[in-house]
Amino acid sequence: MLGSRFRPFPWLRAAALVGMALCGNLWAQAPYYTTASIVNASDYSPGPFAPSSVLSLFGTNLAWTTEAVTPETLAAGSLPTQLAATIVFVDNVPVPLLYASPTQINLLVPAEQIPGDVTVTVVRQGVSGPAVTIALIDAAPALFVLDGNFAIAQDWNTNYTLMTPDAPAHAGDIAVLYATGLGYTNPPWASGVVAQSAAYITCRGSMQVLLNGAAIDPSLVLYAGVTPGYSGLYQINFTIPADAGTNPEIRVRIGTQVSISSIKLAVE
Repeated sequence: MLGSRFRPFPWLRAAALVGMALCGNLWAQAPYYTTASIVNASDYSPGPFAPSSVLSLFGTNLAWTTEAVTPETLAAGSLPTQLAATIVFVDNVPVPLLYASPTQINLLVPAEQIPGDVTVTVVRQGVSGPAVTIALIDAAPALFVLDGNFAIAQDWNTNYTLMTPDAPAHAGDIAVLYATGLGYTNPPWASGVVAQSAAYITCRGSMQVLLNGAAIDPSLVLYAGVTPGYSGLYQINFTIPADAGTNPEIRVRIGTQVSISSIKLAVE
């Protein structure tokens, strides 16, 4: 009888309707992305990816605001796992972040991650996006690129001047080439920790630097490993051979994996 006579107060009914509308609105605005919208942050190439790769995840409703890692953050020694109230989980573990905005997140695959299929989930203030799957392998090289499709590299012989068509390096100079996805290191690289010293990649024996499709002499490769002062950034130091030519195409191969074509090295 009490149930049949009970009528909710108007404000209670209104509050319930508002709550239902808000819940529906929040659901509609959940983070959205797909496996295909996750790429290397360096050159926007698709997977597979490797541990310690820097990835860009594109989508909608990823964060309410925009926030990026600052030099002060790097100076503190490690990357945050939350930016702009957004967290990214890889296999249910929060991962280091470099940038978060409503349409793009730059994240770091954990250095300790075991290769295989892993799930990626974006959570913005408790609202989860879909769990999508990406493939990880031991190493998947990708080069950082400037506008005009030139690799980001510096000329050691000219006090680390950025190599560009207007300021090219020359045969015999030492190029410092920047990459991601070169895999595990020795000593190991802790996830999200800013590297304080050099550490060689463990697969350097199978790594090749290709200029116009031909591998340079391995003796010209002086270093391949982490870049001190950064997290997720690798560098390859090599002497530019005499037969490099002008603005040769540059690729990096590790095992069966090779960085994308059509990227040039600024050489004169």
